[in-house]
Amino acid sequence: MSGPIEFHFDFSSPYSYIAAEVIDGLAEKYGRKVKWRPMLLGVVFQKTGQPLLVNVPLKGEYSLRDFARSARYHGVPFTFPAKFPLSTVSAARAYYWLHGQDCAKAREFARAVFRAYWVDGRDVSDLAVLQDIAAASGADGAALAAGIAAPEIKERLKVETDAALAKGMCGAPYFVVDGEPFWGADRLPQIEKWLQTGGF
Repeated sequence: MSGPIEFHFDFSSPYSYIAAEVIDGLAEKYGRKVKWRPMLLGVVFQKTGQPLLVNVPLKGEYSLRDFARSARYHGVPFTFPAKFPLSTVSAARAYYWLHGQDCAKAREFARAVFRAYWVDGRDVSDLAVLQDIAAASGADGAALAAGIAAPEIKERLKVETDAALAKGMCGAPYFVVDGEPFWGADRLPQIEKWLQTGGF
């Protein structure tokens, strides 16, 4: 099979950020495309009953080390932000609004949002910050503000979140490759083996 890789993520997920820096290059190596699909991880937490990882005794302390170590492993710059967690509703809606106009620009915006938050510590829940990020990629900030308030864009994010849950998403990032689900940035080596071998 040679269909696209589905990449479901939330901008507030550090592992999603790491995966976002790696997945396109990995897919290209094996002649695949990637469908980027931001969604709302909080809905997954509600569905599964999972608490925020950093708040879990022992696991929380470990996770902070693992975020940084995983970023170093993949050669990705990383600084845990002062404000965590934060709402990513506007960022996800902005992505879908941009995607409706220019897929490449939307992906550039997504990468920039991830880096703004997980490298520079900017508050990507702030509309003004998102407008600034969008403007850097040539998008109109005022149009973006109006776009993310549009009912169809609000509905699109809800649909994408529901679709991710329907595919079994239990955490972020969540990939679907040839119908096979992979949860977590730590599954990137397995995804590569899958792409190499056609499945295992």
